Amino acid sequence: MEIKIINKSGHDLPRYETDLSAGVDLRANIDEAITLAPLQRQLIKTGLFMALPKGYEAQVRPRSGLALKKGITVLNTPGTIDADYRGEIGVILVNLSNEPFTVENGERIAQMVIAKCEQANFIAVEELDETDRGAGGFGSTGTH
Repeated sequence: MEIKIINKSGHDLPRYETDLSAGVDLRANIDEAITLAPLQRQLIKTGLFMALPKGYEAQVRPRSGLALKKGITVLNTPGTIDADYRGEIGVILVNLSNEPFTVENGERIAQMVIAKCEQANFIAVEELDETDRGAGGFGSTGTH
């Protein structure tokens, strides 16, 4: 698959680091370092703009190393980039640690996965088919 991308960041285009990687790293494109205090969130720009094909989305997810080592994650995980969005890709980072964290220009801040997605036709009905679970909610399937 080919995806058209405009790169205004001054950093390399995203790329898969291994043949079996599911995602590509997104890098911060900022004029000066941004320090996130504990529990602070901030939109970090990437300098990337892209045109996804119809039927696809891009999912923005945390980087596991930043999450484990620094407590930094993506707030709306996964963030969805729709196929018709043409604006700059931004990442909403949040600092869930007890220490300030500084984001530097060019730092790998998130990963992006391209995924096929379907649009559904919703049909109004008066009742749904019965299942063993029924209306059981959170944790209801692990009680027996």
